[in-house]
Amino acid sequence: MATRDTPPPRTGTSEAETLRGFLDYLRTSVAAKVDGAPEPEVRTAAVRSGTNLLGLLNHLTYVERAIFLGEHVADWQATFRAAPEDSVAEVVARYRTAVESANAVLDACTDLAAPIPRPQPGKPAPGVRWALTHMIEETGRHAGHADILRELIDGSTGR
Repeated sequence: MATRDTPPPRTGTSEAETLRGFLDYLRTSVAAKVDGAPEPEVRTAAVRSGTNLLGLLNHLTYVERAIFLGEHVADWQATFRAAPEDSVAEVVARYRTAVESANAVLDACTDLAAPIPRPQPGKPAPGVRWALTHMIEETGRHAGHADILRELIDGSTGR
């Protein structure tokens, strides 16, 4: 089922508004790809690497929390798998909560060159500009994977 394609955002004129606008656009797109996807296909690997649609969103939740909130991740590979008891709605809700928390941190950042104000003892925080750019790259990459995986699951296309 094809859905209407949503064009890239028209953001404000500042660099921060542009970066945040594109990141939020990608976040919305990737969450929409997972939301409502059927079980068990949503967690079934469609490629030899083991990548699955629900695992991608689970991973992005951890990335958001690590970059913007300073949470430590001991095993990044494990983040690509949602727990068997996690429903699609729970994983989507957890992702949206992580995005809201990350945006609350970003709302307090007025200088793109300053470090992200997050606690992680002994490890310097990245600059806001770097963090936003990295999250655009990371989310965009996995949103592309999600596009393909969702189409393989039920034919759904569009952003």
